[in-house]
Amino acid sequence: MPVEIVRRAAGRKISSRGLKQVALAVLQLTRQENAELSLALIGNAEMQNLNAQYRHKDYPTDVLSFPAAKNLPPEAILLGDVIISVDKAAEQAKERRRTLHHEIVTLLIHGIVHLLGYDHERSVKDARIMTRIEKKIARQLCERGLLQL
Repeated sequence: MPVEIVRRAAGRKISSRGLKQVALAVLQLTRQENAELSLALIGNAEMQNLNAQYRHKDYPTDVLSFPAAKNLPPEAILLGDVIISVDKAAEQAKERRRTLHHEIVTLLIHGIVHLLGYDHERSVKDARIMTRIEKKIARQLCERGLLQL
């Protein structure tokens, strides 16, 4: 269950080892232990470009998820890509009075849950379901000592 992490300038302060450990645990908890995941840590400028290109929203967002193509061979278990703006995560961490690590883990969970097909923007009911799943994963990470709330 490989996790590939790409870090740009904004993401250089983040521990790849720790984040990879968290990502692997989230994949295991979501029964995706054989899936491959790509995680990119980028800055606001790059995130704004991606958000404008793929969502037609010209501002930086905190996390984007891109599911793998459906037409891959059956033996390829590629879940997709999660892209996190470290700049935006740092802003939100400060606002929410939590560590940057906690905020990035929260965004990673959110991105992976999106890759699993959940979308909080579809309806209020879907938003509740997605929030419940994210909270359950966060609790399980706490039990494993990978996240402190």
